[in-house]
Amino acid sequence: MAPSTYRPRLADARLRRLMAEFPAVLVNGPRAVGKTTTARQVVADVVSLEQPAQAAAFRADPDAALRSREEPLLLDEWQAVPEVLGAVRRAVDEDGHPGRFVLTGSVRSELEREAWPATGRLVRMTMYGLTEGEVLGDVHAHQAGFLARIVAADPALFALSEPRPRLPKYIELAVRGGFPEIALHSRSPGWRSTWLDGYLDQLLTRDVLAIDPRRDTRRMRRYFEAIALNTGGTPQERTLLDAAGINARTAAAYDGLFADLFIADQLPAWAGNRLARLVRGAKRYVVDPALAASAGALTARSVMEDGELLGRMLDTFAVTQLRAEVAMSSGRRRLHHLRTKEGRHEIDVIAELDGGRLLGMEIKATASPSAADARHLTWLRDHVGDRFVAGAVLHTGPDAFALGDRILAIPLCAMWG
Repeated sequence: MAPSTYRPRLADARLRRLMAEFPAVLVNGPRAVGKTTTARQVVADVVSLEQPAQAAAFRADPDAALRSREEPLLLDEWQAVPEVLGAVRRAVDEDGHPGRFVLTGSVRSELEREAWPATGRLVRMTMYGLTEGEVLGDVHAHQAGFLARIVAADPALFALSEPRPRLPKYIELAVRGGFPEIALHSRSPGWRSTWLDGYLDQLLTRDVLAIDPRRDTRRMRRYFEAIALNTGGTPQERTLLDAAGINARTAAAYDGLFADLFIADQLPAWAGNRLARLVRGAKRYVVDPALAASAGALTARSVMEDGELLGRMLDTFAVTQLRAEVAMSSGRRRLHHLRTKEGRHEIDVIAELDGGRLLGMEIKATASPSAADARHLTWLRDHVGDRFVAGAVLHTGPDAFALGDRILAIPLCAMWG
């Protein structure tokens, strides 16, 4: 892609930093989120290993094939020819200077996890779909991230220009999703629906069977649909099992496959020494709310008409923005959720920063948040002491303002505004 037409990504700066420090960078993530396009910006040569003609030489003699190509070299969809990973390992063992190889893939495979434990030679980076900031072309290397601005706990950092979305627009954005093919082009709802249906068909038939040919793709699809309709929630295991007609062992295998394909994610429960009786179950997410809408046959209108689903789709949309930022963070940031066993306190997202510092976030489908919407954040602040850095009620209204000590109300669009 010509530089003039390339849409800047959050991944750009991080990929360049990693290439300046490591001989090989492995970029993983869901299909069709722009991994190859982004990687093309920093390499001199590209091999697409899903194309049989290009893959043939690497299957026959991967070491010789590597030596014949110009560097930096992009090996796109490396898992199609897994032998290439060993050849890259041998090449960098011989010459470990930075910036030699970029590998991209859409499957988090056991080979990737186990075959190369050589710390300092290959580093991994995960890319997700477009954030709204990326869609709008508002990505700047010097710009402080959203989480960093929450840490400052200053409403002035969230001043926004017009127009500012309202609730229906947020749901439209969620249902549209962050896949570049959809988000960057004017497409009819029917075209988007057909594209997303085809995307899911490929993942839940061809891609799944390539990893594990034994799986029943019909039951797997029903299980994924059940997760999609519960995205952003903590459904009872029995609810999902009954919907798909499977047992817990099969569900665990499906969960592993969905994670390997980067289409479903789980936000683990946060646990702290000062708090007892916390629920340990994870929150379930589809990694892009458009996939949840497609799998559940949902439209923006049907989501708006279901209060419970509305809240969970808004939650999924917000976490999609946060996940992409955290994936590109150079620090040790992790996203969690919190819920007490009796259900008295629940916090949608807890971001754990370096040194165990905590940011709490509540996601509310309201345009006029009040101190009552921040009561769980206030409880967390008072119970964990200095570990609590700041909290935010992310809402659908137009303005940012203080709700209490180190707790702000922040419009959702400030995540990219």
